[in-house]
Amino acid sequence: MREYLLTLCITAAVTYLLTGPVRKFAIVAGAMPEIRARDVHREPTPRLGGIAMFFGLCAGLLVADHLTNLNEVFEKSNEPRALLSGAALIWLIGVLDDKFEIDALIKLGGQMIAAGVMVMQGLTILWLPIPGVGTVALTQWQGTLLTVALVVITINAVNFVDGLDGLAAGMVCIASAAFFMYAYRIWYSYGIEAAAPATLFAAILMGMCLGFLPHNMHPARIFMGDSGSMLIGLVLAAGAISVTGQVDPDLMNLYTNSERSSVHQMVPVYIPLVMPLTIIAIPAADLILAIVRRTWRGQSPFAADRGHLHHRLLEIGHSHSRAVLIMYFWSALIAFGTLTYSVNAGAMWIVLGVVILSAIGLVLLLLPRFTPRTPRWAEAFVPPRYRRRRAAGLAAEAAVALSGEAGESEPQPRTPVVVGVSGVNGATAVGPRSRSAR
Repeated sequence: MREYLLTLCITAAVTYLLTGPVRKFAIVAGAMPEIRARDVHREPTPRLGGIAMFFGLCAGLLVADHLTNLNEVFEKSNEPRALLSGAALIWLIGVLDDKFEIDALIKLGGQMIAAGVMVMQGLTILWLPIPGVGTVALTQWQGTLLTVALVVITINAVNFVDGLDGLAAGMVCIASAAFFMYAYRIWYSYGIEAAAPATLFAAILMGMCLGFLPHNMHPARIFMGDSGSMLIGLVLAAGAISVTGQVDPDLMNLYTNSERSSVHQMVPVYIPLVMPLTIIAIPAADLILAIVRRTWRGQSPFAADRGHLHHRLLEIGHSHSRAVLIMYFWSALIAFGTLTYSVNAGAMWIVLGVVILSAIGLVLLLLPRFTPRTPRWAEAFVPPRYRRRRAAGLAAEAAVALSGEAGESEPQPRTPVVVGVSGVNGATAVGPRSRSAR
């Protein structure tokens, strides 16, 4: 565990330290597209944040290769090299798209080629555990097609959800944390060495997201762009493929005298089928809804619109930060709920806990205008908008200003701010930002 944590910290540190210079490079290189009609950020923001994330990935793999225990992953498996090859290819395609806006079909072809490169080097699905049937071995073509499909779906799901500051990086970080715990449990508790690569991939992915998030939280100073969103989507898919199609589920079979107990013990065997889906549950749902919505209207599935889940949260009145936190909440609930169920499938309190948390999430969705107020003794420790006295003072000042303006001249009409939708190439920022923050 210490070596995994060290790898995570090194990856996060390299990503964090490189993001600042990469931002300046993106400005010099002109990777700052002008504000489009569908964008909601108020000033051009540089992309290419994926450059820092890619070098963080390289640093994490390099450090892991020189550690005593993690070095065995590189000696016994070719999966880390396969991941690096596919990541380099998808990263180059993303960098070109951030700079030159390449066609969507070209990007789709590049994603399939990157997945094929990983398959050629051994990172592929070999078998599937099917409930009621057992372990089903796949032919080479079946494994290749299934692997490429999973990679492409995951990449585009993460890319579609990259629409608000810090949203994609935060959701992937939460999902990779749950996946790390699951893969580490398989590797450590069951003694299955084949789960070590997936555990390493999850730790590195957490480091990439944690290192980039401070620069990408609202108001974002830099967007990850396609070079970042497609990269973390590919790493997420690689971990899911490794633990689903490489780990032999028969090694986790535990036989007991009780039939009911045997069913409970067999839950971890079938969780690999569900866990990768829960990791991208919300992004995949957004992706499916977007494709259905656009094709129903006769549009291209890759055409931008304002129907994404996170933009619907903005339209019903949630602030930018609150919309992001709600998406974080649902991602954590799905991923960690599944993880907890895999540990103890017979506990009723797990189901009750998920139901209660789901109810809380629904309440948060239905209260977009609710602003919590803190006790007076704690007002010094919270932002000004949550302070009673400060809020009352601001309201009084606004009323005085409005009455004064009404007495001097006719009120000027306000220009409405249209909440648009970001493109599929980066996050957005709602509200003006001071240039001094740069």
